[in-house]
Amino acid sequence: MTATRAEICAVACAELFRGDGEIVAAAVAGFVPMLGSRLARATFEPDLLTTDGGPALSAEPVPLGRQATDIEGWLPFRDHLWLVLNGRRHVVMGPVQIDAFGNTNISCIGDWKQPTRQLLGVRGGPGNTLLNTTSYWVPRHSTRVFTEKVDFVSGVGHDRGAHEIRAVVTNLAVLDFATPTRRMRLRSVHPGVSISDVVGNTGFELDIPADVPETRLPTSDELHVMREVLDPKGLREREVPS
Repeated sequence: MTATRAEICAVACAELFRGDGEIVAAAVAGFVPMLGSRLARATFEPDLLTTDGGPALSAEPVPLGRQATDIEGWLPFRDHLWLVLNGRRHVVMGPVQIDAFGNTNISCIGDWKQPTRQLLGVRGGPGNTLLNTTSYWVPRHSTRVFTEKVDFVSGVGHDRGAHEIRAVVTNLAVLDFATPTRRMRLRSVHPGVSISDVVGNTGFELDIPADVPETRLPTSDELHVMREVLDPKGLREREVPS
């Protein structure tokens, strides 16, 4: 079976959680990372804790857009905050801007004293990045998102004391910070994407290894789980059209 770009991205998001074990997977940035977290639990990370998008901890990964019918526990907001403070969560957020060290902005565009556009505010960005493993999902990789300097630091990067920014998955590639300076590098490109495509859509210089592999394709079992169990309505394709 031929995988779509959205399905390749979902598997890349699932790989973010490999080895995490029994922690809360909080994929709050869109359909694709949410599908990825639930795919990870349904396949190679069965101990992950996933929710239906609310306070219900589901006994099984819940299909996108549905509520859990088999509930194994509750996670009210006060308990969620305890997990954040104790580093028992891996969150996937969506930055409006991100720089070479992983500093992100979801607050405003322009001078923060008089911004041209007001966004969400810092939300949970400081606590997430200082205390938890954090990853990012960018459905449209562009120089507007990957900027030399963010207009406001909502979530801190590796040069400001981030706990761990594991990776950034986009519609073009997977990027991480596995360099001596913790500056962003190109880990893999999705099939059909060239290195020059990624470089041309990034507003700062990337660390590029001598050999950049392609992002792995979904297995037949993973495609079945995504298409028939977790996302039969194809919500993933709305976020990353083929």
